[in-house]
Amino acid sequence: MHNAVFLARLRRALSGPILGAALGLASLTSCVHAQEAATSASASSGAAAPPTQQAQAEGLDESVLSQLASDSSDDKIAAITQLSRLTDPRAAKLLQALADGNVYATPDNKLYLSDDNGATAKDPLTGASQPMPDGSDTLVINNRVRGALDDARAIAQLHAPKVSHRLAAARLLQQSGNEALLPVVDEALQKETDSGVRSALLVLQARLRLSSKDPAVASAAARTLGASGNASFRPMLQALLLRHPDGSYAEPDASVRAAAADALERIDRYMKMLEWAGNVFYGLSLGSVLLLAALGLAITFGLMGVINMAHGELLMIGAYATYVVQTFFRHWLPGLMDWYVVAALPVAFIVTALVGMALERTVIRWLYGRPLETLLATWGISLILMQAVRSIFGAQNVEVSNPSWMSGGLNLIDGLTITYNRLVIVVFALLVVFFVWLLLNHTRLGLFVRAITQNRNMASCVGVPTGRIDMLAFGLGSGIAGLGGVALSQLGNVGPALGQNYIVDSFMVVVLGGVGQLAGTVIAGLGLGWVNKFLEPYSGAVLAKIAILVLVVLFIQKRPQGLFAPKGRSAE
Repeated sequence: MHNAVFLARLRRALSGPILGAALGLASLTSCVHAQEAATSASASSGAAAPPTQQAQAEGLDESVLSQLASDSSDDKIAAITQLSRLTDPRAAKLLQALADGNVYATPDNKLYLSDDNGATAKDPLTGASQPMPDGSDTLVINNRVRGALDDARAIAQLHAPKVSHRLAAARLLQQSGNEALLPVVDEALQKETDSGVRSALLVLQARLRLSSKDPAVASAAARTLGASGNASFRPMLQALLLRHPDGSYAEPDASVRAAAADALERIDRYMKMLEWAGNVFYGLSLGSVLLLAALGLAITFGLMGVINMAHGELLMIGAYATYVVQTFFRHWLPGLMDWYVVAALPVAFIVTALVGMALERTVIRWLYGRPLETLLATWGISLILMQAVRSIFGAQNVEVSNPSWMSGGLNLIDGLTITYNRLVIVVFALLVVFFVWLLLNHTRLGLFVRAITQNRNMASCVGVPTGRIDMLAFGLGSGIAGLGGVALSQLGNVGPALGQNYIVDSFMVVVLGGVGQLAGTVIAGLGLGWVNKFLEPYSGAVLAKIAILVLVVLFIQKRPQGLFAPKGRSAE
């Protein structure tokens, strides 16, 4: 009978989310010893425990509260341990309030609960409410006590029904060095059926056994930690290899030191592999951003030979258009905030396309064939656009937040997380390239654009309206720049100088890929993104950009036409 009651209480303590927050190894050990003593006494006397003792084990009383209100951390931990053994619902409520910071103490060490920031005081024994007494303050819990609570909460979650909760608990406990947790971990391992959770528990078990006095056990634990590849274990493994001034090692056994050194090497190799994989993804992400920034410039520069220094400001206008759409949704359609980015795409495209066509009709059309003058004119236009944005939105950056479905990241493996916003931008860039390819190769407008790019005079002779096509092509390139601005708004704050960060890189992509060549622009954009990311860890961001610029200049010296030479009579 006693065994059944004890097991039922223990099961409730392990599985209950509230009592679990205060469950510690000390309480488990105390319960086990208390149950063994009770069982032995019951077997020898043939009588049950006295009613008064049973009530004390199950009910909340003033002695526990006074111990919890003590200034001593040891007393607090002892009180929490005792509370975790109580089946009284009031004890569970007190523990939850303690974890939430809702327990208040008066100057005479009387405790109250409050769920309204201390305005109302509730007696933890009777539940009666009253105004909070003067001088009351939140019960202080130091890091030691809170750490015990966190460990206890994690221990309780090892028996949670959801696999994700058990996995998170095992990973949290891996940072604990309390060897007394080993019996709990061993028990969880015996019951665990999920392979992922079992792996995490085995790593936790190795973490706790690393300080074992048995060299064989400690060596096996070090090898397990090394196989995990977790960099957080490096300090404890390095501590085993420390050498004292007298020549002795922190770990006297040579086999354990050898296992620790091998584990460090395995962790370092794993971290280098993760760094390489991360550089591949972030290089692809940066290349996608460069591609979006340069794609519109490839059309305008390749078609008309216009050195458009205002292209970066078209990116900026697209980003500010996204900010305006976000503001509109926040005030008028708050329930659809997660979809404001989708609505911003056509808005940014249309706005920047109209701005681009207006610039082409009013300024650029008079400067065809004079590239130096187009450079100076568009540089002046860029200054005007930046000042106009400062006058309308202010000189400070504005924040464009990610929708919920673009927040967070995808954890591929431990230590490598791919953020959703960058992943979406990569996919978006590929879709934009695909639709531009369809437009240029399977529409009448695309046929005219390709004809003018290859031989403007011949296209004009056969009836292609070059003036109108120039305007539409410039609007198309500007609209694509606006789409790039939408993407850039999801990676950081939006400011008047946003486009200045990408104008040089955009021209490098266009020149390296080949003027007017879509495939060359794609390859050059992604290639420069990867090269930049792989150079940054060794040379820094600034030197990496300088090195890339030098490499591009040297490449153009050897191959002026870029990666892909233009086709047609104009290329001869």
